[in-house]
Amino acid sequence: MIYHLTETSRWQQSIAAGEHTESTRGLELSEVGFIHCSTEAQWPVVRDRFYVDVIDLLLLHIDQTRLTVPVRFEQIDDAPEAFPHVYGPIPLDAIVEVEELSPPYR
Repeated sequence: MIYHLTETSRWQQSIAAGEHTESTRGLELSEVGFIHCSTEAQWPVVRDRFYVDVIDLLLLHIDQTRLTVPVRFEQIDDAPEAFPHVYGPIPLDAIVEVEELSPPYR
């Protein structure tokens, strides 16, 4: 299982489109080239660092066995471990749970 944080409004766009293409907050797959994801241990750190001010935050649980595009674990800058990157759109059927996260996040 890998995880992706997104805002409720952006998730609604994904439902309408039939796939999720947000790379990270404010950026799309077409701009970045991959979708930023996290492991179970990583997503709380990402939330605290990049999404602490978001009130309507969702955690998408992604079953990577349902993806038809590559997932690569890659190092980002000075991060202590590699992060999963999804190299293509995430189909809705690969998202097995959408979890609402309650503020405050810190």
